[in-house]
Amino acid sequence: MIKAGVIGHPIAHSKSPLIHGYWLKKFGIDGEYMAYDVPPDNLVAGVNRLVQAGLRGFNVTLPHKQTIMDLCSDISEDAQKIGAVNTVVIDDHGQLHGRNTDAFGFIQNLDETIPDFDWSNRETVVIGAGGAARAVLYALSIKGVQDITLTNRTQESANFLASGYGAKVTAWDQRQKAIQGSDLIINTTSLGMKGQPPLEIDLSGITDQAVVYDIVYAPLYTPLLCAARDQGAQFVTGIGMLLHQARPAFAAWFSQYPEVTPELEKLVL
Repeated sequence: MIKAGVIGHPIAHSKSPLIHGYWLKKFGIDGEYMAYDVPPDNLVAGVNRLVQAGLRGFNVTLPHKQTIMDLCSDISEDAQKIGAVNTVVIDDHGQLHGRNTDAFGFIQNLDETIPDFDWSNRETVVIGAGGAARAVLYALSIKGVQDITLTNRTQESANFLASGYGAKVTAWDQRQKAIQGSDLIINTTSLGMKGQPPLEIDLSGITDQAVVYDIVYAPLYTPLLCAARDQGAQFVTGIGMLLHQARPAFAAWFSQYPEVTPELEKLVL
C-alpha cells in the first residue's frame, strides 16, 4: 500500500483526505491518505514517525509551512520563492524534498475558469500580504504580470512583500482608489470567509472586462464575487485553487496525474 497524508494543527478541517481519497478510488490505487495532527512542538518527532511508517510523502498546512523547510534536504525553486512548503516527497532514503504547488493551483484555476484569459498588460490589485499573497505574487511573476498594486491592513507587511516583486503599495484606507481601473483584483485574505468579517470594497467602478478572483471557497460565492457578478465582471471562485494545487502532489506520490472534475468539486463543497 502506498501511503501519504497531510500534517497540521489543527487538522480536522482539512479537505485533503477527501480530495486524495477520491482520486485513489478513481484510479483504483491501493493506497491511503490520512490527516495527522502534529503540534508545533512535536514537528520533528511527528515527521520522523511518518517516515518510519513508510509514507511516500505528505502535504503541509498551518502552522508548519515554514518550519518544515528546516527538515528538508532540498527545497524546490517555487517553495524557495514563496517561502513555504506545502508538499513533501519522501525518498527511499527517508530524505524530505520540499515543494510548493500553490502558485500552480492559482494559475490553473484561473486558466480553467477563463480559458481565453490574457495575463499580459493586466493592472492587478492583490489584497493581503500573508502566505497566500506570496504564492499569488510568485504566480503573477511567472505569468509576466508587472503592474501590481498590493494593499493590506498592515502596511509594513505589504511593503516587505512588495519589495521582492517590484509591486506598488497602497495604504489600506486607500484601497478603494487602487481598484479603480484595475482589471484583475485578487483577494488573498480570509475576509469574506464564513465566520470572518466581510471584505469591505466597493466594486461599482470596475469594468465588465475586469476579473475578480477570491481564494476563499467557504462560501463558494463570497460577497466580493457576488458584487463582481452584479457588475457584469468575470469572476473566479477559490475552490479550483484548492483542487488544482493537490494534483502535482498526488502525481508525485501515486504516479498518476489526476484531473479536477465537477464531481470532485461537488464532493469537497
